[in-house]
Amino acid sequence: PVTLSLLSPQAFPLRSLRRRQPTLLVACGPAQNGAVGLVCARHLRSFDYEPTIFYPKRSPDPLHRDFTTQCEKMDIPFLSYLPTEVQLINDAYNAVVDAVLGAEGTQGTEGTEPCAAILTTLRHVRIPIVSLDVPSGWLPGPVGGSGDISPDVLVSLAAPKEVARRFRGRRHFLAGRFVPEELRRKFGLSPPEYPGSDCVVAL
Repeated sequence: PVTLSLLSPQAFPLRSLRRRQPTLLVACGPAQNGAVGLVCARHLRSFDYEPTIFYPKRSPDPLHRDFTTQCEKMDIPFLSYLPTEVQLINDAYNAVVDAVLGAEGTQGTEGTEPCAAILTTLRHVRIPIVSLDVPSGWLPGPVGGSGDISPDVLVSLAAPKEVARRFRGRRHFLAGRFVPEELRRKFGLSPPEYPGSDCVVAL
């Protein structure tokens, strides 16, 4: 997850943002993808972005609680509710980080609250969406439904998933330098070469 720290400087350099304030909204679900979102928010703050987290259903997992505490100690604000008026989100933020479901959405959890309400909102925002691993709500495989969100940027973790074949956004990154060689051999992964010391590579 620490590799996400390099994502935003590559996809959304501070000088390129349309708003004077480098604000980003990080929407986190209750499971593993939400924890990755918390780590992403922490690193974004370290790179001088101004993330705000919406994390309505907090996991009791001790590691997730630690990530939450770290964000709070870095003075990252948490929203108590997500505005239903989408224009408020469009006006307040430069982009939204989608850490709601990820690959967990393939198990049918996209229809449960609070995830369903978040996805309904994300389907209507007009600012760029950065999805982590798998865009939330996307069905497995190369074909999906018409109600999917449409991320501008996709960050695949470890390796691109099959569903990534449907991605038609602006940038696709792979954050997988952390995968041990043993696992690469076991699963037949052939990652691209990472430039220099970068932990994220553009695909």
